[in-house]
Amino acid sequence: MLSLIRELYPICRSITGDGVRQTLKILEKHIPLELTEVPTGTPVLDWTVPKEWNIRGGWIRSTSGETIIDFAQCNLHVLNYSTPVSQRITRTELDPHLYSIPDQPDWVPYRTSYYTERWGFCLSEKQRQRLTEAEYDIFIDSTLDDGHLTFAECVLPGKTTDEILLTAHICHPSLCNDNLSGIAVATFLAKALQQSRLRHTVRLLFIPGTIGSITWLALNRQHIDHVRHGLSLVCLGDSSPFTYKRTLCGKTELDHVMSHVLKTSGEPHQIIDYFPYGYDERQFNSPGFALAFGSLMRGQHGQFPEYHTSADNLDFVKSDKLEASLALCERMVEVLDQNRRYKNLSPYGEPQLGNRGVYRSLGGIDIADTQLAIFWVLALGTGEHSLLSIAERAKLPFKIIVEAAQILEKHDLLAAQDESSEL
Repeated sequence: MLSLIRELYPICRSITGDGVRQTLKILEKHIPLELTEVPTGTPVLDWTVPKEWNIRGGWIRSTSGETIIDFAQCNLHVLNYSTPVSQRITRTELDPHLYSIPDQPDWVPYRTSYYTERWGFCLSEKQRQRLTEAEYDIFIDSTLDDGHLTFAECVLPGKTTDEILLTAHICHPSLCNDNLSGIAVATFLAKALQQSRLRHTVRLLFIPGTIGSITWLALNRQHIDHVRHGLSLVCLGDSSPFTYKRTLCGKTELDHVMSHVLKTSGEPHQIIDYFPYGYDERQFNSPGFALAFGSLMRGQHGQFPEYHTSADNLDFVKSDKLEASLALCERMVEVLDQNRRYKNLSPYGEPQLGNRGVYRSLGGIDIADTQLAIFWVLALGTGEHSLLSIAERAKLPFKIIVEAAQILEKHDLLAAQDESSEL
């Protein structure tokens, strides 16, 4: 994952453009992707697909030819979505077009102007202080033309059409935790799940922020009913504890599963309530769609100093934190896949397990716990209780409750109640 982040780091991405396509082309080396190109001007819900932005270079130079800042050295230096400009300008005229962080004099901020046409430069406060001459030559070689918004999907078919939907943003330039860690974890999660026998279909979306999820929702209105659980993957490579942001409802199966997975992971974490700001969860939880969509992150957006600055670099993300984030996501999919509701097919009194060979199916070191789990699954086998809720009621590990249910189902004593249509 860290190697993938290093490969993607130099690319200047935005909500549209060749940087996005180049990024997705690299991801296609790892996982199968279906790309969608949506033309500029396409109505998407209450929005419109914007013009496509591409950039080749940009700089500020003194009149003597000294380069003060150069896009080639750091792609944060040009305001993302900046219009082109080439002129000699006074220092006073230049100042409103400069963005820096006085409190962090060595860092370059990341700023955007997606929906308002303007030009600008981002630079460190120290670089800004070097601008002491009366005039400067400025140049931004960019285009803002009719084109396309590009996004990609990786669909891993399961036994049913019920879907787990996972999103990662692809719109930020050289920022490692936000967005590249989410891209890397999502990519390697897809690689891992390709080797699994899935019950849910898993769909991973690689989309630009806000306009990407809005565009996908607009193009997939007929598909929404298949989405059972959703999660945005963001800022997963830094050293902060995990934070899970609940769905708007706050009491969905996903919320239950994420609480369990985090609690049993041994990782430091917190769970916070939904609030209508952040990432893709805002669009998927909106009243018209009302999907069960949460967000998993480490550092929270806007709440760590390196956020949206040049300090969110290759030194800021850690391989062990990426690995733990991937393991948590894998476990989340596994528990959602196994967390079924069953109905006891012999509910009048306790069925005779010995004659059915149930006890002969027991093995391993948890025989006593599995036997107790069998009785708990039978006792709560009304079709209303999930295996996770049974595990918590019984105070037994989830995997033992799952094993008990599988044994009983094999011996025709239990039937799953929540199987949706098969593919």
